[in-house]
Amino acid sequence: MNSSLIETELGEFRVQYTKQGLARLQFPKTKIDRVSNTITPIKHWINQTKRALNAILNGKKPKHYPPLDLSSGTDFQREVWALLQSIPMGEVEAYGELAYRLNKPKAARAVGGACRANPIPILIPCHRIVGANGSLTGFSAGMNWKIHLLRIEGVELPLH
Repeated sequence: MNSSLIETELGEFRVQYTKQGLARLQFPKTKIDRVSNTITPIKHWINQTKRALNAILNGKKPKHYPPLDLSSGTDFQREVWALLQSIPMGEVEAYGELAYRLNKPKAARAVGGACRANPIPILIPCHRIVGANGSLTGFSAGMNWKIHLLRIEGVELPLH
């Protein structure tokens, strides 16, 4: 498996790339989730990923992102992931609101599933999604990470 570790103040994040770009970003101390068709990472992509990740972890909007390979997702998941990227830092949105923006108002649970399947958390900010009443709901890396990421972005907690 071709992967690299990116050192941050919060630990080592594992990244994996395909020919199309960054395909997986994993939190420190999590079980390795292998991606097929990985390549030896291109140094420029690793540097872009490192700068983007460190910017977000320091409460700043990245100037550049590495190319992202989201081919592992379904069409619906990719639609959700694109909308997640449109949520500004420091703001949250409910699953139902995202479903409504997709013109699928009954798809809040499916939006949650797409967030759970997000292969590139932090850069695709699924941590900014909350329950209908502002409650903090699940996060693939655990609730402590979600809370920490929201606080870094200046979100006042609790939300309700």
